[in-house]
Amino acid sequence: MLADIKFDFVTLMVGVSIALLIGYAIGYFLRKMFTEYQIKEAEERRKKVIQEADKEVVNRLKSAEIEAREKSLVVKAELEKEMRGRQDVVRELENELYTKEREFKSENQKFQLREKELEEQQRKLVGLEKGVEQQKSHYESLVAEELKNLEVIGSYTAEKAREEVKDKIIDDAKRDAAREVQKIEEDVKKSADERACRLITMAVQRLASDHIAETTVSVVELPSDDIKGRIIGREGRNIRALEQATGIDLIIDDTPGAVVLSGFDPIRREVARRALEQLTLDGRIHPGRIEDVVKKCKKEVKLQIEEAGAQAVLNVGIDNIHPEMVKLLGRLKYRTSYTQNVLEHVQEVAFVCGAIAEELGLNVALAKRSGLLHDIGKAIDYQTDGTHTQLGVDIAKRYNEHPFVVNSIAAHHEDCEAESPYAVLVAAGDTISASRPGARREMLETYIKRMTQLEEIGDSFKGVQKTFAIQAGREVRIIVMPTGTDDQSAGILARDIAKRIEKEVIYPGEIKVTVVRETRYTEFAR
Repeated sequence: MLADIKFDFVTLMVGVSIALLIGYAIGYFLRKMFTEYQIKEAEERRKKVIQEADKEVVNRLKSAEIEAREKSLVVKAELEKEMRGRQDVVRELENELYTKEREFKSENQKFQLREKELEEQQRKLVGLEKGVEQQKSHYESLVAEELKNLEVIGSYTAEKAREEVKDKIIDDAKRDAAREVQKIEEDVKKSADERACRLITMAVQRLASDHIAETTVSVVELPSDDIKGRIIGREGRNIRALEQATGIDLIIDDTPGAVVLSGFDPIRREVARRALEQLTLDGRIHPGRIEDVVKKCKKEVKLQIEEAGAQAVLNVGIDNIHPEMVKLLGRLKYRTSYTQNVLEHVQEVAFVCGAIAEELGLNVALAKRSGLLHDIGKAIDYQTDGTHTQLGVDIAKRYNEHPFVVNSIAAHHEDCEAESPYAVLVAAGDTISASRPGARREMLETYIKRMTQLEEIGDSFKGVQKTFAIQAGREVRIIVMPTGTDDQSAGILARDIAKRIEKEVIYPGEIKVTVVRETRYTEFAR
C-alpha cells in the first residue's frame, strides 16, 4: 500500500515535471511566435508609415506646384493689367501729342497771319518813309531858296540862316510826323482789342508757367523714397483719396525725397502739406486714415488763420472789426505777392499810414484801419471773379466799414478818385511797403541801378526839366519845360523815352512813361 502510494507520488511528480516542461516549451514557443508577430506587425506599420509619408510628400509637391501655378497666373494677370495700363498711358500721351500738334499747327497759322499783318504794316511804313523822303527833298529845296533870300537880304550869314531854317524844318517835320503817328494810332485803336487779346493769350501761353510754378506749388520732403509707394497705395487708392480730400494735385516723380503739391488755393495747399507730413511721419497711410488726418489739419489751419487775423489786428492796435473780416485777414498769411507775404504787407501799410496821419493831425485809428484792410480782397481772389480791389470794396461794404475805408480800398491802385486824405495815405503806404528794397524778390543793387538808369535816360533828352522814377521803377514821370514843348512834341518825347528804355534797361513787366507839361500861376491874397 505504501509502495503504491510512493509510486503514485513519483508518477505524479514526473507527470507534473513533464507538464511543466511541456508548458514551458509551449510558453516559450508562444512567446517566440508573439514576438515574431509583433516584429512583423511593427515592420508592416513601418512600411505603412513610409508609404503614407511618400504619399504626403507627393501630395505636398502637387499642392506646391498648383500653388506656384496659381501665383504665376496671378503675377501674369497683374503684369498684363500693368501692361494694359501702360498701353493706355501711351495712348493718352499719343492723343495729347496729337492734340498739341494740332494746336501748334493752329498757332503756326496765327503766326503766319500775324507775319502777313506785319508785312502789310511794313509796306505802309515804307510808303510813309518814301513820303518823308519826298518831304525832305522838298524841304531841302525850300532851305536852299531861304538861304538865297537871306543872303540877298544880307542881314543873316549863310551859317546862321542855315541853322535857323534847319530848326524850323525840324520842328515842322516833327509836327508832321506827330500827325502821322496820331493817324496810325487811331487806325490801330480800331483793331486794338482783338490784337491785344491775341497778344495777351500768346504771352500767357509762353510766360505763365514761370509765375504759376512759384505761386501754386509746394514741396514736401519725405524721410525716404520708399514712402512714395505707400503714398500712392494699391492701384493708386491712397493718392486719389488724398487729392479728393484736399482738392490739391500730388505730383510724384523721380525727384529724390520730395513730393510736389500743385493747386491755386494756398489754404488747401497748406492743409495738404500738413496732412502729408503727418501721414509720412506716422507711416499708416490708407483712405480712412487720410480722411481723419485731413479733417484734423483743416481744423488746425482754420484755427491758425483766426489766430493770425486776431494777432494782426492786435499788432496794429485797432478794434471793432467784424469777426468774419478778422478771419479774412488771417487768410492773407498764406497769400503772397511777388514773394512778399500779404499779411505782413498790410500791417506795414497800416503802421506807415498811422505814422503819417499822426504827423498830419488826422484820425490815426481810421488811417491804420484803411491800411490794414486795403488788400482784404486778396483773401478770396482765388475763389471769386474780379480784381482784389473790387472784391475788397464789396467785403468792406458788406460789413459796414467807414466810407473813407471803402474809398481807400478802391483808390489805392488809382482805379478811382481819392475822396479823402486816407486814400492818399494808403496809396503812399502801399507803394512804400511794396517798393522798399528787399520786400520783393529783387537785389538792392539791381533796384538802385535801374532807378538811377531810368532817371538818367529821362534827363538826357532835350527840354526835360526833371525825371522821377516812381512806383518801384514801374513808372517814369518826365517834367518838361512848358515854353519849349507843345502837346505833340510831348507825345513824341514820351514815345522816344519809352523806346530807349526798352533798348537799354532790363526790367520785369512794363514801365509807364508819363510826360507832364504844365504852367502854374500862384498868387497870395493878403
